[in-house]
This record gives sequence, C-alpha cells and structure tokens, in this order.
Amino acid sequence: MTKQFYVKPKVYTGTDSLSLLEQYHNKRVGIVTDSFMASSGMTDRVQQRLSSCSVKIFSDVKPDPSVDILVQGAGYFQSFRPEVIIALGGGSSLDAAKGILVTLQDLIPDQKILLIAIPTTSGSGSEVTSYAVISEPESGRKYPLVSDQLLPDIAILDASLVLSVPRSVSIDTGMDVITHAIEAYVSTNANDFSDALAEKALSLVHTYLPVIYRDGNNLQAREKVHNASCMAGMAFNSAGLGLVHGLAHALGGVLHIPHGKINAMLLPIIIEFNAAQQQKTAIDRYVTCAQIFGLNSHSGPYAVKQLVNEIRRMNQTMGIVHSLKALGSDLQLLAKNRDSIIQAALDDGCTQTNPRKASAAEVDRLITKIIG
Repeated sequence: MTKQFYVKPKVYTGTDSLSLLEQYHNKRVGIVTDSFMASSGMTDRVQQRLSSCSVKIFSDVKPDPSVDILVQGAGYFQSFRPEVIIALGGGSSLDAAKGILVTLQDLIPDQKILLIAIPTTSGSGSEVTSYAVISEPESGRKYPLVSDQLLPDIAILDASLVLSVPRSVSIDTGMDVITHAIEAYVSTNANDFSDALAEKALSLVHTYLPVIYRDGNNLQAREKVHNASCMAGMAFNSAGLGLVHGLAHALGGVLHIPHGKINAMLLPIIIEFNAAQQQKTAIDRYVTCAQIFGLNSHSGPYAVKQLVNEIRRMNQTMGIVHSLKALGSDLQLLAKNRDSIIQAALDDGCTQTNPRKASAAEVDRLITKIIG
C-alpha cells in the first residue's frame, strides 16, 4: 500500500518569529481573524510588521465557520486582490481563512495568493494541515474538508501569542492535541513519519499541559505545547484521524460543544471501543502511548486500561467533565437528532481511518455512554 508524507509548509518558531512578515514589502495583505483578535490588539502586532504593505482585515469569523462566512470573506477581498492572506487566530479563523482562500481563487483564478497561518491557540494544528472544518448551521452538521489547496505555505509559531488564552480554552485545545496524536498513531494510515511526530507530540503535551493548567504564564510550557500541536497536526495530516473526531464533529455540530472538550470526553470511550476488538496492532499502539505517558505495564489490555484511566484523570483534574449530562447539554435536542448524528459520524471522513470499523448500532451505544 502506497502512503505519502508532505514536508510543507515551512514552519517558523520562536518569540520573534513574527519578524518574518517584515520581508513582505508593498504587498496587498488580507488578514482573516475574529472580532476578539481585532479588538485585543493582536492584529495590531501583525500589522506593525507589515508597515509597507496595504492591509485589509476581515474580522467576522465566528466559532465553527459556515459556508456563508467563506462567501462573505471572499467577497470582501475580491476587489482588493490580496497577494498574501494571513490566517490569525484559533482553529476557526485558520479554517475560515483556508476556505476563503479557495473561494477567492475561484473568483480570481489569475491571482496567486500566499497563505500564512499564525495560530493563537495550541490545539487544532490547522496551520500545517490540508483540513478545514466547515459548518452547516441549517442541518447542524460539520464537514471536514480535505484538499491540498487548503495547506498553508508558511506557519508561524510564536508562543507569546498564546499567553493570554484562558485556562479553560488552553486545556480544551491541549486535550485536542492528545486526541490528534493518539488517533493519528492508531490510524490505519499511520506510517513511520507520522508515528515519530505523534510520539513526540504526546510526550510534550503530557508533560507540559499540566504546567499550563497550573501557570498559564509559563512561556516554556506554552512553547512546548504549541510545538506539540503543530507536530500532531503534521501527524494526522499524513495518517488521518478516527472515530473520536467523526463523532465529535457530529455531536458538536448539533450541541455546539467546543471541539477540544468533546474530543477529550470521547477519547477514553473510543479507546475502549477500539481495544475491545482485540486487534493486536491497535492494542500494541495504545500500549506505546501508555509507555510514553510513563505508565509501565507488560500486559496489553492492562496498559490500555491504564491509558484510559490516565486520560480520564487528566480530564477530571483539569475540569473537563465525563458526560453530556454533567456538561449540561441539551439531551432532548440530541434525542431529536440522534439518527442523523449517527449517520454523520459514520459518513465523516475522519472515521474512515479508525482502527475498528463501527456499525450504526455501535455508534448508538457509544452515544449512550457519552450521555452518561
């Protein structure tokens, strides 16, 4: 079976990495971000590095960006004809910028546009992936789009940009990194390159996410988790993800739960589901994940149990509840949309590389478990 691994985009790290933008002289630059980034002064920090450029800012991105936002953003930039688009913000802003870029290229196909991604949260890994999650509010569904056209040209990882991220968001996004790394590691498309990135990402985030929980101003910990997020993104961009993400997209689209939080809640349940089939490859890989976490066990099933317990311990310690009931989700809305949620999870592109194939009845039972 032929597999592939992309060495793109160029990644720049360090607390002065924004200085890279100073090389762009007299360019037309479009910045895609949200209203908080625009009002907090974060866009000003970027603009200061673009003093000779003509800059236009689209700051209407909302969480879980919809197709309407992509069309609106592309229309906003169409006559401006940007030569560079800078995606600034969390996963939603980065995904929106990717969608806006692709839409723009349909509107002005003769205009070459460079895409620079600057994440301000440590979780999505969108700055190095060919994925973008776009929502359809009318149906309550999220669609993971996958295309090489969505892969940024440059990623800038400046940990100072994430220092002000609230603790709850830092924990949700940090657990998203763990989910990305573990799902990529056990994916049916895993390879030597994705394995190396996933293993390092797991080691870094398991060590440093608790440090951020205790002290959000610890710049070293912020930098390590920011780098881990990027590595996990590279890993799943190559290997794919799994049923955690497939079900998280389906549930999150209806119940509007932060993506990292619902991933963290689902992860131990899906690990148990995948390991229950006694598939040796998946169990062996979960054992390695447990070992990376410092959970030394010679028994495969016991190591999987240790891994599940450690993830649940991290969730509980850092304030992530274990069930939709505990979260206060609208269970009547879930019941009304249950069949469509099950089908959306099965149809989701991420689900296709899960190590255990799931039936509709099995997904239904998993939903019952996460309800609590």
